[in-house]
Amino acid sequence: MDFKNKSVLITGASSGIGKQSAIEFAKLGADIILVARRKEKLDELANELEKFNVSVLVCPCDVSNKEQVKEMSKAVLEKFDSIDILVNNAGFAIYGSVKDLSIDEIESQMETNYFGMMYCIKNFLPSMLEKKSGHIVNVASVAASFGLPGIASYCASKFAMLGFSEGLKHELYDTGVGITVVSPIMVRTDFFDHPSFEKMPKYSPTSLSSKTVAKAILKAANSSRLEIIVPSVVRSAVWLKHTFPFFINPIIGKSFKKQLDSIK
Repeated sequence: MDFKNKSVLITGASSGIGKQSAIEFAKLGADIILVARRKEKLDELANELEKFNVSVLVCPCDVSNKEQVKEMSKAVLEKFDSIDILVNNAGFAIYGSVKDLSIDEIESQMETNYFGMMYCIKNFLPSMLEKKSGHIVNVASVAASFGLPGIASYCASKFAMLGFSEGLKHELYDTGVGITVVSPIMVRTDFFDHPSFEKMPKYSPTSLSSKTVAKAILKAANSSRLEIIVPSVVRSAVWLKHTFPFFINPIIGKSFKKQLDSIK
């Protein structure tokens, strides 16, 4: 897909992967719809994107609130009729054991990470199907394939995203609308600024830049694949986990459980 004059909506656009994705799409001439809760951050980014001479629409919205998503989608579709690319990037994690996290903390992750994606798809998919074109990019995580202690509720939301995307991909066969999941390893963003991560090491030596993931998102917007894992070498680890779970799961579980126990 040539991105020039294409409309790209990005959730979680105020920082990190979402912000960098907006910049990368704008560099290629796409019109950008910025969606996040923090209007001041979106306005700052919109000003930054002016240099690319593209149309930018700022839409403050909490994607976990289905009524806000409904109103946001109305405003977007009034201006653009339909969007060409939907990037469901909004998401966060709260670190802690299931026994220590409150039900509200567990639910909040599912509401933003999974239901927020679903609300956006439900509101924008009909117009994509009507014009028989478009692509949905869901930003998940390698945690969509590994259930890890300390982030069980986050993993659940990303497992759900991947499963939903796979089922929807089958439904979209031969409609002209595509869907691809981008699943990165740890990324150097403000994702880990949540107080629950305070006692954890910030980033591993193998962590990715937001620009690396943004480039993968652009690739995904043109891809027929279900999932793009970043970096691609990690796909072998996912294959091993699914092929030899009795061997791999205990190793991973012990490693992450040790980390969880060490901060109590």
